[in-house]
Parts: sequence; C-alpha cells; structure tokens
Amino acid sequence: MDKVLKNSWALFLGMGFIMMAYGFQGSLLGVRAVQEEFSLTATGFMMSGYFVGYFIGAATIPIIISRVGHIRVFAAFASLASLIILMHSILIHPFIWFLLRLFTGISMVCIYTVAESWLNDRSSNKNRGSVLSVYMVVLYGSMGIGMFLLNFSAPTNFQPFILISVITSAALIPILLTKKKPPTFKRIKAMSLRELYTSSPFGMVSSFFYGTIQSALFTLLAVYATSMNFTILEISIVTFLLAISGSIAQFPVGKISDLYDRRKVIVFSSFGAAVFAILSIIVSRQMYLPDGLATSKTLFYISFILFSFCSLPMFSLILAHTNDYIPKEKFVAAGAGLQFLFGLGAMSGPFLCSIFMDLVGSNGFFIFLFFFHSIIGIFGIYRMSIRPTNDNPDSQFVAMPQTITPAGIELNPTTEPIDEPVKEEYKTN
Repeated sequence: MDKVLKNSWALFLGMGFIMMAYGFQGSLLGVRAVQEEFSLTATGFMMSGYFVGYFIGAATIPIIISRVGHIRVFAAFASLASLIILMHSILIHPFIWFLLRLFTGISMVCIYTVAESWLNDRSSNKNRGSVLSVYMVVLYGSMGIGMFLLNFSAPTNFQPFILISVITSAALIPILLTKKKPPTFKRIKAMSLRELYTSSPFGMVSSFFYGTIQSALFTLLAVYATSMNFTILEISIVTFLLAISGSIAQFPVGKISDLYDRRKVIVFSSFGAAVFAILSIIVSRQMYLPDGLATSKTLFYISFILFSFCSLPMFSLILAHTNDYIPKEKFVAAGAGLQFLFGLGAMSGPFLCSIFMDLVGSNGFFIFLFFFHSIIGIFGIYRMSIRPTNDNPDSQFVAMPQTITPAGIELNPTTEPIDEPVKEEYKTN
C-alpha cells in the first residue's frame, strides 16, 4: 500500500480536489435551480446535460488523448471545467446551464479516463486491487467533503462558484508537477450490443435502467431536499450520506454476492431499495405534521442510508454478474459495453425523474426510484426462471465507482493481467 501511495500520491491528490469540486457543484446547482424558480422539468433537463456530455466525451476523448497526450488533455479539460462553473454564475438560464453541464460532462469523463489509465500504468498484477480501493476512497470521500462546502456561502451568491473554480484549478498543480512519465494510452473496444445481450440479457438491461436511476439520484437529490424545505446543512448531510453509505456498502454486499447466486443478490438489493424508497416517502410526509405528531428527520436519514446501502453497490454487482457468463479475456470489453449502456440510460434519468416530480410533487423523486428499481428486480426474477446460474471461477465481485471508465475497469484484479510497470531511470548531469 505504501508503494501505491508513493507512486500515485500526486494523482490521488489531484483527483481528490476534482471530486471535492464535483460534489460541491452538483449540490450547488440543484439548490440554485430551485431558488431561481426553474421548473422541475427544466431543472431535470438542465442536469441531464452532464450525462449527455459524459456520453459524448466517452466516445471522443480517447482519440484526443492518443493524439495529444495525457498531461495536455488533463490540463486543458480541467481548465475548461474550472472556467465553465464560473459561467454558471453569470449566465443563469436552464438551456444555457444545460450546455454548460454538457461541457462539464465532457471534461469530467476526460479527467476520469486520464486518471484511470494513469493508475493502470502505475499498477502491477499484485497491487491493482489496492490501487482501486484507494481510488474509490479518494473519489467518494472527497465528493462527500465537497457536499459540505455548500455551507460556505449562500447559493445565490457568486462566491461558491469561485470556490469550485479555485478547487478545480488546484487539482492541476500536483499532477502537472509530477516527474512520472505519462502512460501510453490504448483504446479499449466494447463488446457489440448483440454479443453482450447474448452473454447476459439481465446484465445489459439492468445496466441501462440502473444508469437511469443513478443519474437522477445524484443530480436531483439536492433539488428534492430543497423542495422539501431542508436547510443548507441538512441538504449537505443527506447528500453526504448518499456518497459515503453507498461506498461503505459495496464490500459487504459484494462478499454476499460471491457466496450466493449473484442474480438473487441483485434482485433482493433492487426490491430492498424500492421498499426503502417507499419508506422514505412515508417518513418524509410525517416530518411536517403539527407539533407532537411530526417525526424527526433522523428517521428519514436512516431510511435513506438503508436505501443507499441497497442501491449504490448495484453497478458493481451487475458487472460481476455479467462476468459470470463470459470468458476472462472479455471482462474489460464487457465492462466497456455495460458502461456504454449505463451512459445511455443516464442521459434520460434526470429529465424523466423531474417529470415524476412535476406530476406528483417532490416525492415523485422516490416514486421514480421505486419504479425503476422494481423493473430491475422483476426482470431479474424472470431471467432466473429461464436460465440457470453459471459458476465462473474467474469472476468475483470487485467494488467499482459508478464513474468508472473502461480504462478503470482494467484495475479489476480479475481482468486479464497487465505488464509489470517498468522502473524509470533518471539521468543526472
């Protein structure tokens, strides 16, 4: 572990700053959109711009990296992300924010791709699991911290936008000053959708619908909390709980999935998330009853933590389940295919969820989550009835962040081995 931190501390530090700014930005824009009286549909449309950009960037950024190089691309797109957030405070309109979010999505997928391919180059066959674990802790921990920065200043002020820009710019310093040689970038091809569906229909369908869930969950949670009259501190707490509790749940849930039929674990997790989504609605409706009848927000936090425990490990479960039905040499290609489908679903998530909220009120947020988790669970039951479980000794659960790119999927210790990193020699005059 010490060697991992020594070789990659600059990258981890830079990504920590990036994710701190990212967590802060998502909550800030959601709260500000409500305070600017954007309609729920306009807010959902605006927030979906990030995932449209992410999807576009995932297809185009590898070409740019292979031509220009990692460091230049990282510097360019981190600078672009820093500039874009400042423009949010000047040009306040849902459509303009949609375009700005689109460019933010392109910038972020570029940053993730550079970071994860760099980590792959610094990893050996023995320490890839440790590298991925540290990377996950940095991503979720920094994002959780960033959500508390919402208390820095009122969202209607320009200071929060400046702070996000400063933090994003600070991420450039440790990475641009590193002496480490940038990696040689290789493009990873995904499996065709037909081949992926033949290998794992449940993995393909559930990845698409889970992308819809995840994008709405992370972008509209602050909007939901604001519309429910949560204070800025309470919004920070609930968004922090989402990031942290979900990441903690990955490991126990993953252990269970290695011991039992993985599809059953996915089905139980899906229906568990659906149940706790309904429970969150019931508890939230009790919070604003007259004195003496109202329940504490603590009960809402507890029900939401349980929802996160069930929901957030699902992408890693879906990836591991798909690997159960394919040979080891196709693990990375299958993961790239699932990430493609996840991105397709993610583009529609915030907009569809905002329609639910517009039709039935703020708790349409949890009704949306209940509906799509139930679809995954029902389809899983159907697939279990027509296809037996496949025991693949090469496949096991590995916790993955939802933002993982194909380059990051290679950090999975169960994928095809990579070459040992070559020690660099520096000449002195």
